[in-house]
Amino acid sequence: MNAGRTSDNHAQMHSQFRWSVPEHFNIAQVCSRRWASSEFHASSAAVVIHHTDPQLIQARSYADLQNAADALSHLLAQQGVTVGDRVAVVLAQRFETAVAYMAVLQMGALAVPLSQLFGPEALLYRLQDAGVVVAIVDAVSAPAVRGLKAQCPVLRLCISVDKGEGDVVFDAQTHAQPGPTWPLVLTKAVDPAVLIYTSGTTGPPKGALIPHQALIGNLSGFVCSQNWFGFSPTVSNHTGQGDLPTGSHAILWSPADWTWTGGLMDALLPTLYFGRPIVAWAGRFSAELAFALMQQHRVTHTFLFPTALKAMMKAFPSPQTRFQLDLQAIMSAGEAVGDAVYAYCRDELGVTVNEMFGQTEINYIVGNCAMNGDTHEGVGWPSKPGSMGRAYPGHRVAVIDEEGRECADGELGDVALHRLDVHGQPDPIFFLGYWNQPDATARKFTSDWCRTGDLAMRDAEGYLWYGGRADDVFKSAGYRIGPSEIENCLVKHPAVANAAVVPKPDAERGNLVKAYVVLAAGFASSDELVAQLQQHVRGLLAPYEYPKEIEFIDQLPMTTTGKVQRRVLRLREEERADR
Repeated sequence: MNAGRTSDNHAQMHSQFRWSVPEHFNIAQVCSRRWASSEFHASSAAVVIHHTDPQLIQARSYADLQNAADALSHLLAQQGVTVGDRVAVVLAQRFETAVAYMAVLQMGALAVPLSQLFGPEALLYRLQDAGVVVAIVDAVSAPAVRGLKAQCPVLRLCISVDKGEGDVVFDAQTHAQPGPTWPLVLTKAVDPAVLIYTSGTTGPPKGALIPHQALIGNLSGFVCSQNWFGFSPTVSNHTGQGDLPTGSHAILWSPADWTWTGGLMDALLPTLYFGRPIVAWAGRFSAELAFALMQQHRVTHTFLFPTALKAMMKAFPSPQTRFQLDLQAIMSAGEAVGDAVYAYCRDELGVTVNEMFGQTEINYIVGNCAMNGDTHEGVGWPSKPGSMGRAYPGHRVAVIDEEGRECADGELGDVALHRLDVHGQPDPIFFLGYWNQPDATARKFTSDWCRTGDLAMRDAEGYLWYGGRADDVFKSAGYRIGPSEIENCLVKHPAVANAAVVPKPDAERGNLVKAYVVLAAGFASSDELVAQLQQHVRGLLAPYEYPKEIEFIDQLPMTTTGKVQRRVLRLREEERADR
């Protein structure tokens, strides 16, 4: 697991890359049906269900996946579900979750992923807004969804994958045996497949309508960030419909929930697309669990968001003394990784972490491709610690100003993606628009540029450097301050498990820099520790960046996607100032 050096082939990869998007394309066809119909791959593992008791670990094949999906499609059709209907998937990581997506998508219906972490108001809003007609639930989510049914006029019933729950029970284990097949609906590549809601950190959640072809748009970034996912490196978009090319051992696991963009589009679907196995674990995340699971299943590829990596770094500073890992690639996204975590992955895990950037509407557009181990000719580019990376092949990314003009190198602006790639061809990654919100969709674009709302600077070599969300950046005494750099600095202190930086209103300076800090195990809050942390930041960053005030907190407010909700903390400071 020695992190290798990578030559810079970024420009060559972009010049050679071409999108190949067929007129008709269906996610369920390429992720399940084609493998189940392959004599070679039908018996290959698709989903490995982890259990703390090794005797209870199960592996479900691609044939099992397709058989169960066909049975569920027939059941949904019996309940009146047809092309274009919205079906909610309110499940944790489990075999039935993959079955549910395949069943819905092969019908030409729309999957609406909903996290089990949503409270009643969050669930109700999405069920009503999407016009969900059927919800697929389990023992955990069934009571909450059933309790809202009376307020959702079009929600006909719940189908539970656990016995004794819901209006109708679907036993995927029984239906994994061969039965009546489902006739695939021939969807166009531009037809909608998934209606997934934004995390809502800057306002009410909006339903982003994702087409089938968006999976193709994800693949160049997925392959690059996962160090070619066990394949021999070639500049290809991997959209062939035949058998899987021969590759080395590869198995993926991520704690990312399969009902949000990161877990669905960055882990589950691309893994199935390539006919590989993915590990499912629905239990609570812990650093020890993560290492033990990856060791037990010989996980080679993973997506771990920075919050998880920080917890692993704090809990096991030298993991190689206890765990034997087979890691070949780590992708991380959701927040800035920071150089402390970057160094940990490189030095202690033996893998150069490939940071990635994207969002629900235009996912997997920027990142790194630092190949590990032996250098591969013609692929990859060096990563710069702390950088977001460069545009992945097939995507034309720029930093633009308020008028939509590209910013000069070193100038802070909005990260944006052009509708056309560098060769003038349509980029398939784009969402179709916000559900029933044409005005919000229009505001997302400036001409052909789709704005992310995330700020960054571009250097002379094309690397982007994250400057925070547009609404997270603030001014203090005339200085423009982004929270990421300060938070990264704080986390390097052994007493800090996590941190969030927000503005505190101040009559003299406009705002003061305030940090909310979650302490690592074994440390207690004190005035002395506040002074130490302030001096720690003052010694590493600019004088105006150190937090003038530090408040210790048990946990930071987080979205279901693992992002820190700085907006919640910022509003708290504004309310305090008003009082």
